[in-house]
Amino acid sequence: MRTASGATAVQIAESVGGRRRIIAHVGSAHTEAELGLLIARARELLADPGQGELELGVEPVAPKAALVGPVGDAALFQVENSSVRGPAVVAAPRVVSTASRVLYDVLAAVFTTLGFDAVGDKVFRDLVIARIVEPTSIRDTGRVLIDLGRKPSSEKTMRRTLIRAHEGGYRDQIARLCFAHATGSGDVSLCLYDVTTLYFEADKEDDLRKVGYSKERRVDPQIVVGLLVDRYGFPLEIGCFEGNKAETLTLLPVIRQFQARHHIAGMVIVADAGMLSATNLRELDEAGLGFIVGSRTTKAPIDLESHYRWHGDYFTDGQIIDTITPRTGANRDNDPALKAEPVWNPGTHPSAWRAVWSYSATRAVRDNKTLNAQEAKARAVIAGEKTTRTPRFVTINGTARTLDEASLARARKLVGLKGYVTNITHNVMSPAEVISNYHDLWHVEQSFRMSKTDLAARPMFHHTKDAIEAHLTIVFTALAVTREVQTRTGLAIRNVLRQLRPLRSATLAINNATQTFPPQIDPERQAIIDALTMGGPRALTK
Repeated sequence: MRTASGATAVQIAESVGGRRRIIAHVGSAHTEAELGLLIARARELLADPGQGELELGVEPVAPKAALVGPVGDAALFQVENSSVRGPAVVAAPRVVSTASRVLYDVLAAVFTTLGFDAVGDKVFRDLVIARIVEPTSIRDTGRVLIDLGRKPSSEKTMRRTLIRAHEGGYRDQIARLCFAHATGSGDVSLCLYDVTTLYFEADKEDDLRKVGYSKERRVDPQIVVGLLVDRYGFPLEIGCFEGNKAETLTLLPVIRQFQARHHIAGMVIVADAGMLSATNLRELDEAGLGFIVGSRTTKAPIDLESHYRWHGDYFTDGQIIDTITPRTGANRDNDPALKAEPVWNPGTHPSAWRAVWSYSATRAVRDNKTLNAQEAKARAVIAGEKTTRTPRFVTINGTARTLDEASLARARKLVGLKGYVTNITHNVMSPAEVISNYHDLWHVEQSFRMSKTDLAARPMFHHTKDAIEAHLTIVFTALAVTREVQTRTGLAIRNVLRQLRPLRSATLAINNATQTFPPQIDPERQAIIDALTMGGPRALTK
């Protein structure tokens, strides 16, 4: 219908009792292109999947639509002196396709600014971007790329790209580019390391996929993946190991690979207590590398023996004790007869490492809550109220079960304590800096969560080792792009995708001509695009 301004309004109406009632106003059009978009939108609103249709065997006919001009004026596109009265009627504009091209362009811009175009493989780039937008199988990746406005390569070509990625050393190139980006925007003097497991929906093991300790408590064949990132979580190196390989045995191979690739001598490695093994610490120290690893709470009575003797088990909130810990077993380097804690020195304490212990009242409350729950469970099992595996603090003697009061008391003395082991001397790094650097481990944990959830690194549908390695190369590259997206925008990748994917360009067929129209972009989303492209909206047209 015609509006007062002379535009053509598109509305959805229903007839009730012979009277027309407007349900929704879709919009007003001033051009045939706008009219086509509004009609397409109205049809989408009418196409309710829950509404049944009566099959009449009638083939649908393309409707006619006309732009209506002001009263007394000729309609738009009406030919003057035409013998046909009334406004000119043309076939309704038809939406050929829509695509989230804006999203593809900004992700491609980040991919390029990181230097990853140096790989020289557009199919590889498309696989990485598709992995970020909607992780899926190779077979379904074409659908994702079509939705992003890209003409996808065939499935065979994509699979050949996986082979090319592995045999062509793409991961080596990407790792070098990641290192260059990390050093250009900061430094890699301190790196974070952690491991995770990725499972396979497979029945049988092979040389790589093996059943082992699963962080997700699964019994499927799996692989172990080690990830090295900088202090902000940007990926630097990734390693793949057999599913039954111990976590402690993954650290040194990844670090050595990283050192050999970039010829790095001095750096500090931060890892959690899972990497705390005498061999790891000794070899890191012999390689001239610093380390900060979490200490197991069970070592506190040995490390803090002198503190317990002189001060008892009392700690103040935020208290830090800088002392030493035996490298293996126990020794007398920390003499409980001396009130002052020893200051670690590699020359005077060759059989010990530096240990930093901190106490937190908040952590103590949390630890006590856990211990109370464990004690209640133990008492319920002893009383026969609950049948379960023997829980903590339950001692079995024949058929009798008793509460291990001594172990429970020792655990109570350690609540609120957290320890850190390092080979960095006090004059180089203060205790507070040791603790702060260790707490940066959440960045690598976040990267693992992103790779598992946002990038859906698992479950995997690849079966050969080469294909699995190629898949990890794509995930590694996608993680680098994703971390950079979050750094530039300050938004989670899911938030960025949620805001930019609905910005869809439309390709319309009008009077036997086809034209693509970009979406309307509001200032908030334009700010996101500008942050990602570094050159504003002009970068999207390249």
